[in-house]
Amino acid sequence: MVFLKQQYEEKVVARNNQTVTLHGMVHALRDMGGITFLTLRTRKGLIQCVCTDKSALDGVSEGCAVAASGMWRIEPRAPGGRELTDASITVLSRPAAPAPVPLARKKLDLHLDTELGLRPVVLRTPRQQAVFRIQAGICRAFREFLQSREFTEVHTPKIVHAGAEGGANIFRLDYFGRKAFLAQSPQFYKQTMVGVFERVYEVGPVFRAEKHATQRHLNEYTSLDFEMGYIDSFADVMEMEQGFLQYAMELLKSQYAADLALLGVELPDVERIPAVRFDEIKALAAEKYGYSIRDPYDLEPEEEHAIGRYAREEWGSDFVFVTHYPSKKRPFYAMDDPADPKFTLSFDLLFRGLEVTTGGQRIHDYAAQVEKMERLGMDPAEFESYLMIHKYGMPPHGGLGIGLERLTMQLCGLDNIRRACLFPRDRTRLEP
Repeated sequence: MVFLKQQYEEKVVARNNQTVTLHGMVHALRDMGGITFLTLRTRKGLIQCVCTDKSALDGVSEGCAVAASGMWRIEPRAPGGRELTDASITVLSRPAAPAPVPLARKKLDLHLDTELGLRPVVLRTPRQQAVFRIQAGICRAFREFLQSREFTEVHTPKIVHAGAEGGANIFRLDYFGRKAFLAQSPQFYKQTMVGVFERVYEVGPVFRAEKHATQRHLNEYTSLDFEMGYIDSFADVMEMEQGFLQYAMELLKSQYAADLALLGVELPDVERIPAVRFDEIKALAAEKYGYSIRDPYDLEPEEEHAIGRYAREEWGSDFVFVTHYPSKKRPFYAMDDPADPKFTLSFDLLFRGLEVTTGGQRIHDYAAQVEKMERLGMDPAEFESYLMIHKYGMPPHGGLGIGLERLTMQLCGLDNIRRACLFPRDRTRLEP
């Protein structure tokens, strides 16, 4: 009987003057006459290898996958403060062609369409790696924080029989001869799971058939969703999100410092996030910056930017909760404000002038949910499986969805949301 050797142990230990073997891709080569500096691209970042025997580098070029063996030692001048000296190189594979862009350059300065067309290669650059390590850190923080608050992770269907948000922005499918759709949101299912686990969360794709071509929209994006039961008000949901953001910023600061530094990211202060009513902040921002309100029921992108600026100047915050959105601009499951049914017990979170979160309290009473559906011209019979949770009892509950790419874009200071998505999907792009 043959047993597989365990390969998961760490191969690089933090001991000075120890012989180690590293695996990675040749990122750059610099011939300095007597010695050659080889930069190795590894899962931990760039590592400098010092090669004194040039014959050991015969046939080695950028893009080769190699094993580099040598003495691991402290060197403050090297990337990461350490380097591999007296390195010997074993080539594991060779590229069939040189890279179409100079990966070793600090900034490529490519046109966005060119960059996206070369995405499988461009993602290998350190700056791109940093963006998506930070994004992975956000997802990690989301899971770790909610697990610590006794949430259960769930995985809900992405092929559904009805849209959660309604409207025309939904992709239609032929599902074995039946009409089906790609999910706009896990909303129905995460509410359903509140009746099972009380607190649930999901990290997964959502789909919007919007014909936008803006810097802030994608047709497929990743949503960080949670839903929680037995809330006193939607403020409980806002408080939970603020706790997540505080945890995320601390995690990024402590464990992703090199990536933050490479991108020049300044982490926001999330100790206190102001909350202000929708109608009030619209008026305040319009008055301060001298513009007219064109849409009394929604926020235009320019208004979001103005409100973000207002929050920074007046309250010193990069974030602001905008609460009590008008009922006509919220989905049918949003609970209306008993004090004024023209508004809902809901909110958006704006981050540096961009909406990154939508959430609020949901209707949990069966009769109230049916009545609102009928008032909006909907047929409750088409939502029988969803209404089952209300019919057989639900606690007061609420939740939210965070756009991962938007949060990443704003945090990293990117100029387009496509740069915060590994392989973005928009109106024209299906490849790579």
